[in-house]
This record gives sequence, structure tokens and C-alpha cells, in this order.
Amino acid sequence: MSDVLIEATELIRALSGTRAPLVLDCRARLGDHGAGERLWREGHVPGSHHLDLDRDLAAPAGERGRHPLPAEADFTAVMRRLGITPERPVVVYDDMGGQLAAARAWWMLACWAGHPDVRVLDGGLAAWQNAGGELPLGREPAPAPSDWMPDYRDDVLVGADQVFSGRSLKVDARARERFRGEAEPVDSVAGHIPGAVCRPSGDNLDAHGRFLAPEALDAELPRGEDVIAYCGSGVTACHDILAYAIAGRPLPRLYAGSWSEWIRDPARPIATGD
Repeated sequence: MSDVLIEATELIRALSGTRAPLVLDCRARLGDHGAGERLWREGHVPGSHHLDLDRDLAAPAGERGRHPLPAEADFTAVMRRLGITPERPVVVYDDMGGQLAAARAWWMLACWAGHPDVRVLDGGLAAWQNAGGELPLGREPAPAPSDWMPDYRDDVLVGADQVFSGRSLKVDARARERFRGEAEPVDSVAGHIPGAVCRPSGDNLDAHGRFLAPEALDAELPRGEDVIAYCGSGVTACHDILAYAIAGRPLPRLYAGSWSEWIRDPARPIATGD
């Protein structure tokens, strides 16, 4: 799965070709559920459709965390509404270098639902604009719905009860100060799952919001026989999983509930510091 990125110039050419990809705008703002669609209406990659983090890529917040995975039937309905089929390539993007919803969309489509050709726009919307890409306003015509029935994979996921099983290496994608328990701007408890190591999702990107080269990622990403990725709510953890894919490494499994689910059970241990 090393070919998971697409350059902005390549996307411009692809959109004018005979096999144009379906493009999904995944911009979002945590704490503002309507921001992503507003941003899409104010300017987007031509022909793209909005894919909403809270409505499409997650179930309502609750005991399973802040962004639990939706039911398979619900996500299948989203993909059918957008006209997604395994025969047509899909490109996802956001404006945060993939650190928010674009990586989550990639993981849900490619790793969980098994779509064979999903790529993330490297550098996001800024790279698109720097390449001279247009940003039309308003809505796009609704896509023709599909009847795709994906074959979901349960083996790419782990639950809270599996996090301590075996010899798994837990990789936390949150910022270091949150990992250490020095600051917690979102969840009610600070710290990390004991035994975890910190790999902030931002460390996967260069100063321009583009992914580091595969060899650089391969040298930096934590190594283990069985890697589990988590974060605050199972979103930015997908960015670390995407980085493993770019590096050509075996993909970590996702603990989708992540820290926001972990801390709901007071019996689960919590660590602070490095």
C-alpha cells in the first residue's frame, strides 16, 4: 500500500482524463460540526463532494469515544450515496496535511472497507492551490448512487480489551504534551496508555504540510512486531497508519476508541511522563 499519495499536479491531470477519480473534501474543525461543509461551499477541488467527519466518518460520541466508527451499514450507505465503487479511484483531502479527517477517510475506505484505490492529496488544499488548481464555489451536482457492498475487515481493528494482549507496541499520535499529561485541551483526563510511545502525527510532515519521504518515515516510525495506533478519538491515529503505508511498513491496527474511550473506565491504568 505504498502508493497512497497523489501529487496536486497529478490530480489536475487525472481530473481531465477518461478515468477521473471521485474526490472527497474532508475538511473539518473540531468543536464546529458545520465548518467542513461551509469551507467546501466556499471553495473546493472541482467536482469534489463533502465527506463530513462527524456525520459520515463517525457515530455520535458516547461510551465508545468522541469519534467512534459508524456501523458498517451506516458507512455503506454513505459510500453508496457518494457513488463510491471499487472500480473508480478515490482521492481524499483536507487542509491539515491529512492529519484530521482525510487520513481517517483513507483508512475507513481502503483499510476497513477494502476499496482498492484510495489516495490522499499530499499537501492538501494548499498544494492544490500552489499548483494552480481552481476552487469553484457552491455545491456540486449530486453523484449517481452506487450499490457497492464492501467486505469489511475486522482484523484491522482492536478494542480496549485487546490493547494489552500479546506483545503489541502502542503508538500514540497525539502531541507530546498531551501524551505526557502536561496538557489536555479536549478530554477529561490527561496522560497515555501505559507502555505506549509517542509519534505525533505532525512529525510525519515537512514544513509545507507534505509527507516526509518514505525512507525518512521508515527510519523514524516506531518498530514492533504488532503495532497498535491510537490518539484522542481514533482520527489522527489514522495519519500514523498512513505514514506506515507510505514507508512500506506493515500497517498498525487501529484502536478506534482511543484515549477518549480508554478513560471512560476508571479501572484502566493511566500513565504520565515519557
